[in-house]
Amino acid sequence: MGISMDRWVQRCSAVVFLVLAFTACSDATGRRALQGRRLANSTQKHLAVNLGGWLNIEGWIKPSLFDGIVDNDLLDGTRIQLKSVKLGTYVVAENGGGDVVAVNRTDPSAWETFRIWRVKAGTYQLRVNNKQFVGAANGGGGIVNAVAATPDAWETFEIIRNPANSSLVHIKVSNGMYMQALSKDQMTADFEGEPGWNDDNAATFDMSIVGRMQGEFQISNGYEPEKAAQVLSEHRSTYITEDDFVFLSNHSINTVRIPVGWWIASDPNPPAPFVGGSLEALDKAFTWALKHSIKVIVDLHAAPGSQNGDEHSGSRDGFIEWTDSKNIETSLSAIDFLAARYGAHDALLGIELLNEPRSPGIDLNNLTSYYSQGYNTVRKHSPTAYVIMCNRIGPADPKELFSMNNGLTNTVVDVHYYNLFDDTTFKNMTVEQNIDYIRNQRATTLQSLVTSNGPLILVGEWVAEWMVENGSKSDYQRFADAQLEVYGEASFGWAYWTLRNVNEHWSFEWMVNNQYIRL
Repeated sequence: MGISMDRWVQRCSAVVFLVLAFTACSDATGRRALQGRRLANSTQKHLAVNLGGWLNIEGWIKPSLFDGIVDNDLLDGTRIQLKSVKLGTYVVAENGGGDVVAVNRTDPSAWETFRIWRVKAGTYQLRVNNKQFVGAANGGGGIVNAVAATPDAWETFEIIRNPANSSLVHIKVSNGMYMQALSKDQMTADFEGEPGWNDDNAATFDMSIVGRMQGEFQISNGYEPEKAAQVLSEHRSTYITEDDFVFLSNHSINTVRIPVGWWIASDPNPPAPFVGGSLEALDKAFTWALKHSIKVIVDLHAAPGSQNGDEHSGSRDGFIEWTDSKNIETSLSAIDFLAARYGAHDALLGIELLNEPRSPGIDLNNLTSYYSQGYNTVRKHSPTAYVIMCNRIGPADPKELFSMNNGLTNTVVDVHYYNLFDDTTFKNMTVEQNIDYIRNQRATTLQSLVTSNGPLILVGEWVAEWMVENGSKSDYQRFADAQLEVYGEASFGWAYWTLRNVNEHWSFEWMVNNQYIRL
């Protein structure tokens, strides 16, 4: 049957219209599907900020917290060296401990360094390299050694400072005598009377402070219980508030990582010197998070005995003693407490079993055993909460935790990336070299960690700070942009360290408000 040209044109136009309409509809559907996939992926990524220095104190984040402590330069873990002003040589625990204390070294190192245990202002105990304590035999009147495994009265001294020069000190023992250096071969505790401060006095020592710690143990023991409770209560109630959760929510942050210490499980009456109150604050954080559609990762940042020797691990003196079986059991008890309390809470995203265990110092077998037990502990209370396992810091295989994750569900490996702390790699890097390092080495490492059947990956700590001096605002912006781009590819997400800090570039709040970080 024939068809007129007009009808043919009309039919062709109709067909073209239908094809175009179908194509447009398909494109729109495709775009919506693609957008939907992107949205789905974006909701799986957790853009987080750490609430560091809040429920687990780190003095460098807010140094003013320590201002009211008497002799706040002699807190627990302060490392000192003592030089006899008469002999001109340094005090040393021979063999690092288990032997006499002599005064015969010209160059101080580990055996010549003593770690303070603070009893109260002015009264201290001194721990040596092999973990024994300096002691005056028979309470004084004879030799000084370093043989005691635990300190008692004979290992407790007054350090009396020269009012005109606080580095000059006398060390008074329990019987009222003073330590003195009459001979390089042996320190004795037999100076009677009141020593003077002249250079010929064998009881006068020049004290050098070569390391300090300002963590939760130091602030609690430094202020002592009543004052510590007052100072920390004020800090916890004002440092992080609900307004901060509003700020984070308004700036695309959907998760917070909250560092806590093991003593939170004993709140409101934790073991000395820690003071109660952190659990109440954490409860508030969960309430605020739920109200403002933010998820919470609770991070066991400080473990008993210290997993890395740093102040943020709750360490008293910098030694790593977490691997003691009692400390591991206490850590698991803390995880059990946290999982039982928050496992069914709608705001809980995950529980991190341990922050930054150090290599060397923490054996991988001990760590994976603990992580396995910690996973089972969390699963007793929640079938779905993410169980987060932090990689060891220091020399370690970035995939060393992968094999133990086989067969486990909802697990995450936490990696921490800083262009800091490693002088060999970062000290002399330029702006462009730092940015290239992020886009090349870090990106390659992250890609190697993201596997189809492995654990998810969280960049649990990073910061837009480096070892570059006098970087411009534009330099910092580009550095932050590079990290946001690369770490945004992590399969679980990232967490900036930290929300608020007196050091501006470490403060997410300051960096966002001043447009150094552009989300």
